Amino acid sequence: MTEAYIYDSVRSPRGKGRKDGSLHEVTSVALGKQMLNAIRERSDLSGHAVEDVIWGNATQAMEQGGCLARTTVLASDLDEAIPGLSINRFCASGMEAVNLAANQIKGGAGMAYIAGGVECMSRVPMGSDGAAVAVDPTVAMDSYFVPQGISADIIATEYGFSRDDVDAFAVESQNRAAAAWADNRFAKSIITIRDVNGLPILDTDEYMRPGTDMQALGGLKASFKDMGEVMPGFDKVAMLKYPHLAAINHVHHAGNSSGIVDGSAAILIGSKEFGEAHGLKPRARIRATAKIGTDPTIMLTGPVPATQKILKDAGMTINDIDLFEVNEAFSAVVLRFMQAFDVDHAKLNVNGGAIAMGHPLGASGAIIIGTLLDEMERTGKGTGLATLCVASGMGAATIIELV
Repeated sequence: MTEAYIYDSVRSPRGKGRKDGSLHEVTSVALGKQMLNAIRERSDLSGHAVEDVIWGNATQAMEQGGCLARTTVLASDLDEAIPGLSINRFCASGMEAVNLAANQIKGGAGMAYIAGGVECMSRVPMGSDGAAVAVDPTVAMDSYFVPQGISADIIATEYGFSRDDVDAFAVESQNRAAAAWADNRFAKSIITIRDVNGLPILDTDEYMRPGTDMQALGGLKASFKDMGEVMPGFDKVAMLKYPHLAAINHVHHAGNSSGIVDGSAAILIGSKEFGEAHGLKPRARIRATAKIGTDPTIMLTGPVPATQKILKDAGMTINDIDLFEVNEAFSAVVLRFMQAFDVDHAKLNVNGGAIAMGHPLGASGAIIIGTLLDEMERTGKGTGLATLCVASGMGAATIIELV
């Protein structure tokens, strides 16, 4: 079987997902176009150099609707002979794009792909697509659907994470992200975003809140307590599925949950022959990929079974992994991962995560793979695993190895 290698990885800085965010004026197409152009320029690609562009985005509505991948290719400097495929695995869309591209190469369907994703949450709000899993009662009632924040609080309750636990994790994410930016650890991958006139408008993740401490977070009200306990009373729905819980401990809030942001990322993946033909040196090998479905009520535990599956498929154990990137959708998601595998926090999300820098849904999977790769190269660590929880109860994972 042909091996699949990562040749390059880029991402945008993440802008606040509000109307006053620095990227609000930039459409999803315009943001993604800058990622594709950066890959093209950095690797000197011309003509029909890649088989396809596989592009993830979670809210496929309005300007993110249609085949956003093909539209972005047409807007970019890539050759029009390159097609585009838009995919949606919610929060894992960017990772699934990478995994699908890698497995296409391994199966012999083309020598190279550009994969990644985009989400402009300030322009296309989360939930604006009217996803059936949340709004169709014939599905929502049978699956005991609750909003993700309630699911995160179920995890905290089920696995014993206190308010102090989740807040302490969030503070550490902020500290690590600030230290990483101060040390220029993201410099290899960050692409400065420019406006329609070519002027730079953002070169740093702007969602971060350096200096956040336990006292500041302690003053925040639990965000999902009212919707759980009052109206519409989602706690009662959850406890039909988890009747052993006497009550749900609501511990998550804006400070220990992932930030709503705009962002994009792209990864160039190819075979050995592709690299030789274009004079490119591979940076890492994509060793294994995995995806799995999980309980849709607790919803966010997917990184655990996805990791179990990918390790089994790869013939590895958790001790074979040197570094981890676990998407910080909520603090309890990552705390549960560390608890399940007894992973040292010193090996996980060492440069902070989505709590500090934000979670642009369709791009995050590609972002954390790129972040993992950069850190592996910086530290000389040989093997890394990236994984995300996914809305409606799924998980995805990728294992990469330095070349």
